[in-house]
Amino acid sequence: MRTRQLATRFVRVLAVPLLVAGVVAGVAPVTAAARPRPVGPAASFAGSGSFGGVAATSASNAWAVGYTGSAARPDQTKTMIVRWNGTAWARVPTLTPAGGGYLSGVAATSATSAWAVGATYNTAQTLILRWNGSTWTRVPSPSPLGHPQLVGVAATSASNAWAVGGTIAFKTLTERWTGSKWTQVPSPSAGGGGLNGVTATSASDAWAVGGTSTGNLGKTLILHWNGTAWTRVPSPGPPGGGYLSGVAAISPSSAWAVGFAASSSSQQALIVRWNGSRWTRVPSPSPAGSVLEAVTAISAQNAWAVGSTGNGKTLILHWNGTAWKQVPSPSPAPSAVLRGVTATSANSAWAVGQTGTAGRINTLILHWNGTTWK
Repeated sequence: MRTRQLATRFVRVLAVPLLVAGVVAGVAPVTAAARPRPVGPAASFAGSGSFGGVAATSASNAWAVGYTGSAARPDQTKTMIVRWNGTAWARVPTLTPAGGGYLSGVAATSATSAWAVGATYNTAQTLILRWNGSTWTRVPSPSPLGHPQLVGVAATSASNAWAVGGTIAFKTLTERWTGSKWTQVPSPSAGGGGLNGVTATSASDAWAVGGTSTGNLGKTLILHWNGTAWTRVPSPGPPGGGYLSGVAAISPSSAWAVGFAASSSSQQALIVRWNGSRWTRVPSPSPAGSVLEAVTAISAQNAWAVGSTGNGKTLILHWNGTAWKQVPSPSPAPSAVLRGVTATSANSAWAVGQTGTAGRINTLILHWNGTTWK
């Protein structure tokens, strides 16, 4: 049952095939596979693979990350990064660890500074790549025992970034960049669980969200960084259980987190809001079986949340400052899901994910032009 699967694994569906398969320990250091050649615009991406995250700094600079290959053979998957230059999406050369790997999240602070995170497969390590304006290179990152995976990343400057995830043993994982290296920072793992999303407004204010393995269907989990330590903050807990997959903050007193609320037989979209003192649940449209995977906000009157419905359709919700409303969105057959969203203005936003079934999945990119999603 999909509800139970989402609740009992800290990772989003994108990463599940890599987590549940076997782990090979003691493998030699990862070496870079042959760099893929740049390819053409967005139409070229309609191949096997999935996007897990997207980030943009302007109307002419955006990144989408994920993997190519078959989820049935995770040891053969390759990382994938594509870039929008204002005219077209094109694939950018990147590193693929020997034995397979994938990327789940991306964050950018300028055209010359970006981060992408994920994990390797056979070597069971975290994976962090950095863009310096000309190339993507791998940066050393802590890899605690237990097949660690990084799922979300956020950055506020060249010297302040966070990457979050967890381990197969349901332990949260938070890693911080302070300008010279990535270090692991202790984070609460009460009840077991993991983290899917992270956002930051400064070096002393960050949020990370996910879920715990407590209970049959799990519980929502929200952590806050105050500049010194991560602490758990009370979060609205749907009676039947639930999970949070994405988070976005506008300021220290305004943030959104999204996911799903569950029962033993159904699930629905879940949106919670931080007002500077507490998190509360906010009503939202929720077609049957809805799951929200990501959220972005550019102002108190403009936010987007994306995911999918129970019948395999994309789901896009918009916050207009008063209420969340569903916005029509393309849903290529036979099934579609959106896993990442970013916006730079009221007239430009991107959403990424995948279409297809377990036998074959294809990448999906949608754009908001101020009027419609295409």
